[in-house]
Amino acid sequence: MASGDKLSHSIPNSQVGFFSEAGELGGSHPQFNEICTALYEREIVSLAHSEIKNLSLLKRRMGGLPYHVKAIARYMISDGIANNPSPLKTDTHNGSWYAKQSAKCPGINHLDDVEKREAWYMKNARYGLVVPVLILNMEGSHIELDSIDMVNQDNTQLHLNKNGWFANTGECISSTPLRDEMEAATALSVQNKILLRPSKAIMTAACCGHTWSFKSKRSPRALSLREMRLSTQINWKNFTLLNR
Repeated sequence: MASGDKLSHSIPNSQVGFFSEAGELGGSHPQFNEICTALYEREIVSLAHSEIKNLSLLKRRMGGLPYHVKAIARYMISDGIANNPSPLKTDTHNGSWYAKQSAKCPGINHLDDVEKREAWYMKNARYGLVVPVLILNMEGSHIELDSIDMVNQDNTQLHLNKNGWFANTGECISSTPLRDEMEAATALSVQNKILLRPSKAIMTAACCGHTWSFKSKRSPRALSLREMRLSTQINWKNFTLLNR
């Protein structure tokens, strides 16, 4: 499945309007419209600067905006997540999550956690599971949210909706992961991806868009609408697949 396809299914006409929320959960909340507006504006800017050449795909992405924006906004203002408490706080003005940023990328400390990572994914890899991917590049490091859309027959490899195939050990099948940030700095033309075992610190950093240079913290990046949607599907108790 191509990246972004999970946001591209058709949406009923009854869900087209952002702000005509009469009787709908969340519509009367004072911060609901503010979050919707922030998410909508950010995604419109993203689509305007995207390189999507397929007009049909662009139409589906645009058509799906009301549904996904409202679903995220409802989650962000809902009191119904008490049974799945998260460490995230809501920035209603920017339609984003925030939490205290650690001095160093938490994923770096888990690069040698290969055996535990492999065992965890052997046990828990399922279609739809939200997982973290460590990205190392010229600028530094950050952690992205992605989701599993395929697991191979012997349960040793899995495919992510955006980032492709990984071994359960965390290694990206198409490239060899780097062991630390210093190696990343010497490979200026390479973007390395490592599948991490989820933890509270790792998933919090991913949801809040925390980024780091090789020496210090950087300003958070804005999550895509797709990542914001994934952030609402995390099981904060044990990071396994949510039972809905």
